[in-house]
Amino acid sequence: MIYFIGILILLITAFALLPQAFEVLLTGSTITKVFDFNPLFGPVDFVLDPLSAFFAVIILIMSPLALIYAKGYLKPYQDKGKSINSHVVFFVTLALSMLAVVTCQNALGFLICWEIMSLSSFFLVIFENEKKEILNAGVKYLVFMHISVIFIIIAFAMMSIKAGSYDFSTFSMVLANNPHFRDVVFLLALIGFGVKAGFVPFHNWLPEAHPAAPSHVSAIMSGVMIKTGIYGILRILSLGGCPSKALCYAVLGISIITFLYGILYAIGQNDVKKMLAYSSIENIGIIGSGLGVSLIGIAYNQPVVALLGLAGGILHILNHSIFKLLLFFGAGCVYLKTHTRDMEILGGLVKNMPKTAGLFLAASLAICALPSFNGLISEFLIYFGMLKALSIKSFFAFLILIFAVSSLAFVGTMAILCFTKAFSVIFLGNPRGENASAVKEDAPLTMLCPMGALAAFALGIGLLPEIIFKTLLWPVITVIGNWHGIGFKHALTPETLSDMLSQQSTILSTLGFTAFGLVLLILIFAILKKALNRKVESASTWGCGYNRTLLNAQYTGSSYVSPFLAMLKPLFKKVFDVKKPKEIFPKSAHFSLHIEDIEEAYVISPMVKFDEWFLSKFEKIQGGNLQTYIKYGLAFLILLIIGSFLIG
Repeated sequence: MIYFIGILILLITAFALLPQAFEVLLTGSTITKVFDFNPLFGPVDFVLDPLSAFFAVIILIMSPLALIYAKGYLKPYQDKGKSINSHVVFFVTLALSMLAVVTCQNALGFLICWEIMSLSSFFLVIFENEKKEILNAGVKYLVFMHISVIFIIIAFAMMSIKAGSYDFSTFSMVLANNPHFRDVVFLLALIGFGVKAGFVPFHNWLPEAHPAAPSHVSAIMSGVMIKTGIYGILRILSLGGCPSKALCYAVLGISIITFLYGILYAIGQNDVKKMLAYSSIENIGIIGSGLGVSLIGIAYNQPVVALLGLAGGILHILNHSIFKLLLFFGAGCVYLKTHTRDMEILGGLVKNMPKTAGLFLAASLAICALPSFNGLISEFLIYFGMLKALSIKSFFAFLILIFAVSSLAFVGTMAILCFTKAFSVIFLGNPRGENASAVKEDAPLTMLCPMGALAAFALGIGLLPEIIFKTLLWPVITVIGNWHGIGFKHALTPETLSDMLSQQSTILSTLGFTAFGLVLLILIFAILKKALNRKVESASTWGCGYNRTLLNAQYTGSSYVSPFLAMLKPLFKKVFDVKKPKEIFPKSAHFSLHIEDIEEAYVISPMVKFDEWFLSKFEKIQGGNLQTYIKYGLAFLILLIIGSFLIG
């Protein structure tokens, strides 16, 4: 019953707010609702402006789809007697708190909504809290989220004290008139919101929390929730304007490191959900690179560069939400049937799970930015912005941008390597283990329909890019349309931005036309193949005199990517698990390779071990004896009295 109530709440919210959000997004209008909570907060504005509306549309569409998918995903848990009531409540709370985060325009109110979002997602992550590793991942996630909020609180406190108000509208004047103060606030916000988004080196929670959570929760956290970190950065920029050139370069530099780091570690993973988690880090870096290019365009008074970079980054927020939800949903279908996330013991699932395989393939094509899907469009805009920025008359900018373009191209190639590995090892070949040998595609419509809708969204944006591009006009104006001083000499008007938008949309129209042609060719080929219906005789290939098929002799994911990973040894910590054969005719042997995050291995783990060692020194103090605790209390009171006399 609670599940249907949760779905009803999300659907009613979506039907009520989506028309208003689309109206704001298309017209540039603003809707404000004021709530007077109490004397501490005063009036709190919840504002739906174009930037908020863009994020609200993503939240309002993706959250119901994920909860519909959850009905089928959670059924096996319910069959085993596990209650999902609290899980559904926390999921709905997460969705509504994300909506509140992107609309609240009061510092205190924003922080409360932000904390509700973090806590509700924590309880969703530890759904299977009987497993120690999942509980550890949840605690780690919660620690990182509170590190994040410390920096955000400091940034908001500085602005509130300076402005004498908690209202966001009062922050603009303070930030615009104090460049150095603006830089400090932006740096604090970049760290605080960057932890939530998953920028390197603040990413460490993400590869642990996503595999631990149920697939629909992983999908919402990766596809939607981490984007609230990007929203926070964009909101600070919309209030304060462009930071110094050094910080503009820093944003681009961190983003380049993030997408390189993310894709390199994604390639080395055998756990499909951990691979998708690192891929999310990569895509956050791509979004950040669009923002960084836009900031450099602002700093050097290049409005076209600013428009292309920011439009590409904002569009990639939507695109990543679509194909990442679809990928996690596909991984969830595979996990439900095989009870494993280890790609190395899967294989051959395309024969028994063709629908899941086809939808996973569509998402893989989209995330690799291949035609005719949506990933190509946003990455093309970012590429285009980088290439346009090469005309900036600064040698340092030229070097950074050349490195950025080449790095993004390298990442595109590595993404193809990563997802050809994932799709082929999971779905192609023959089953490598018992988990994948007796699987049937009996996933309910509640799981397949949301996946089909997401695949349609991905294809639709790829075929009609100029339409979606035009909807980015007002979100872009909200962020950069009124900047003065360090960036543009004059405020950008909707008219000037609209003219620039129209000039660039013709190129996207060509991309859309090409995508249509490619899809048409594929359809014609499929129709002709079915019409001819030629029977193909199949026979076993010559096996050098050995006619038995060895399933374990197939290519594995590790062997597929090992030539590439071998060239990058210093960037990884390889952990081997080897059981060597000792007899001439061994009964068993074992070899596995695990890639460990270097930050986890050389920074986080040593810090945790030191904390454990330090705290262990105080174990004798906490002996569990009540009389001992009373003695501690008396000793503390005596010291307090003596100290008060000495001070007096």
